[in-house]
Amino acid sequence: MRRRTSKNSDKSTRKKKNKTFRLFNKGRISEQNNNDKVIGGLSQVKLQELILFDFGKLATATNNFDWSNKLGQGGFGPVYMGKLQDGQEIAVKRLSRASGQGLEEFMNEVVVLCKLQHRNLVKLLGCCIEGDEKMLVYEYMSNKSLDAFIFDSSKNKLLDWRTRYSIIEGIARGLLYLHRDSRLRIIHRDLKASNILLDEELNPKISDFGMARIFGGREDQANTIRVVGTYGYMSPEYAMQGLFSEKSDVFSFGILILEILSGRRNSSFYDNEHALSLLGFVWIQWREGSILSLIDPEIYDHSDHNYISRCIHIGLLCVQELAVDRPTMAAVISMLISEAAFRPPPRQPAFILRQNMLNSKSPDENQNVLSVNMVSITDISGR
Repeated sequence: MRRRTSKNSDKSTRKKKNKTFRLFNKGRISEQNNNDKVIGGLSQVKLQELILFDFGKLATATNNFDWSNKLGQGGFGPVYMGKLQDGQEIAVKRLSRASGQGLEEFMNEVVVLCKLQHRNLVKLLGCCIEGDEKMLVYEYMSNKSLDAFIFDSSKNKLLDWRTRYSIIEGIARGLLYLHRDSRLRIIHRDLKASNILLDEELNPKISDFGMARIFGGREDQANTIRVVGTYGYMSPEYAMQGLFSEKSDVFSFGILILEILSGRRNSSFYDNEHALSLLGFVWIQWREGSILSLIDPEIYDHSDHNYISRCIHIGLLCVQELAVDRPTMAAVISMLISEAAFRPPPRQPAFILRQNMLNSKSPDENQNVLSVNMVSITDISGR
């Protein structure tokens, strides 16, 4: 009798779970392009590998999503710190009804992180799908995000040069795994300081894969009519033409390197008459041979001169105007760990020439300069 009850219970559980997935997949929005079709196809199969969390348990863990437990807010919605009954600490990302992102991004992140495991990628523990509620449950990162350190004058001194170098290398290894070493080839498309989480030992973990795209076979680039991400980190070919590839992530990584080393946002120079962005400022210092003026003297040690100069050089190589000139992440890691690795002289970074042209025109002429976005219908091309 006990055996029969157990069988009936298991059958009931499976039936309830399968019904949940049918309802979830039924509500899935139609895919817009080839990449989305690949992701949508994988999601129906692989979603069942994840733990399904009960809404009530997550509400209890976060004290009913109390504001005091709120860790931050992203495009997807708010993120809360929680503690499960067994004491495990978690981070719960809750889809906001007012969010511009939705079911597509939710499915995207589930599929990507369900397939990936790396020490420099955040770990997805499970998800919750009940009625209108959609939540993702992650391992909790006690030091929150990188931007909370490097852009905060009260905290940035806590990251000495060696720690910053370790963070840069960790992010690079995570990207290499996404681009080349994982079972899937992933383009993140939204790499930025707030999407780099730090654990208790300040090890970096790349997070937020809602905008990521999967490449298969020999595909190495794609066009999209939907340009997403964060201005200031976008490569020129992606921002202007909707073209993304590994090299668009490399560009974002280059921005991150320069922000980590300088402690300044790429967007913090908009009022500077000499430079459109941090890139312009770094480029000027590089050409004048005064690049170490970028580094806070409190985190600088003369014995680290060669390492710091090498990292700035690599950062400039990553943010070059043309994608073909930028190194791959494999080459980046080689240059980071080996002083003997060849580092070509960097070409002028993106966006600077465009700003100089605008500065050379009169105000009346500038009003006639139009921004043209030559995007095309989504199309994946091979090598």
